[in-house]
Amino acid sequence: MITKSNRLRELDFLRGIAILLVLLRHQYLFQFTKNMGWIGVDLFFVLSGFLVSGLLFKEYLKYGNIKPGLFLIRRGFKIYPIYFIFYILYLIPILIKHKLEWRGFLADMFFVQNYILGWGYAYAASWSLAVEEHFYFGFALLLWVGLKKNWIKLKIHSTKINNFEIIIVAIMVLCFCLRVYNNKYFPDDNIRNFTMTHLRVDSLLAGVFVSYLYYFRNEFLTNFFNSYKKLLLVLCPLLLSFSPIMDPMDSFYIKTFGFTFLYISFGILLVYFLIDKNINYTLNYWFSNNVVTSISKIGFSSYSIYIIHTFVNYVFSLTNNFIFHNSIHQIIIFVGSSLTSILIGILMTTYIEKYFLSIRDKWYPSRIAQ
Repeated sequence: MITKSNRLRELDFLRGIAILLVLLRHQYLFQFTKNMGWIGVDLFFVLSGFLVSGLLFKEYLKYGNIKPGLFLIRRGFKIYPIYFIFYILYLIPILIKHKLEWRGFLADMFFVQNYILGWGYAYAASWSLAVEEHFYFGFALLLWVGLKKNWIKLKIHSTKINNFEIIIVAIMVLCFCLRVYNNKYFPDDNIRNFTMTHLRVDSLLAGVFVSYLYYFRNEFLTNFFNSYKKLLLVLCPLLLSFSPIMDPMDSFYIKTFGFTFLYISFGILLVYFLIDKNINYTLNYWFSNNVVTSISKIGFSSYSIYIIHTFVNYVFSLTNNFIFHNSIHQIIIFVGSSLTSILIGILMTTYIEKYFLSIRDKWYPSRIAQ
């Protein structure tokens, strides 16, 4: 039985890569980095699907049941304080201009911005948080009801395909079909075709599928990956190869097949990081211990960095426009805004997120840790 992973550094490294990609998307450096930076969100989706479902799977392995209410409260303490506190910063320019729109504001507050507006209202990148919120509630409810009604049975070392696997794969196939339908028949709904949860949640479910195999069919997962390791590790970059040369917003291919190729590629990468016992040595060999450790520390604070980085970009843009009259080179702006976002994000994680998580752990302790 697997109930705990000691590979936090490696997964934080992947988180670090994801947030660095996002920084490249939202602050121009080169055209190819802007083109491919958006895939960082999809890497976050796969990782979140794995890690969040893993919390519920480990709870089930220990107790034979789950408590979705406790799970959602604990997620709330992780997500909401940082989001709502620093959302105020994004409101400041809107309030100064006296242009507050209640529809957009309320959409951001209740995490439905990806359906109401497409992007977030005050904080555009918050659309991805809406997708994750919908996933938290939907998956917890699905698993709880499925276990209660015996639609879902989770058994360790099961050799047969079960209802849980069928349900997850069916939803993923449905998402793909809906993407094709929406992008073919409603091509003008460009932004929402990129952001709506029912068109994007399959990336999170790919992480769930990996998590299920890791916790309940680990021997099968390990044997399968090792048997096809070379092929899978070649396939992984091939499926990502389109990202530096194509911008996603106007591409039918990316918003249909591309999203699927991304979660397959990132799923392979995630399995490699989970299965390979020498992954730390490999990372240190290729990047050095100091680089891997630094990126992992960035990954640990990735949520806070994600929340603050577009406001930092806004401040740097204003400074360059109105004080330096656009005389600062774009590389300097990118480096300065990225380092500032990372530093502030680390401080937010260390002093604010940690504070709220300590309250959470006091009043709503994890069943897994007991």
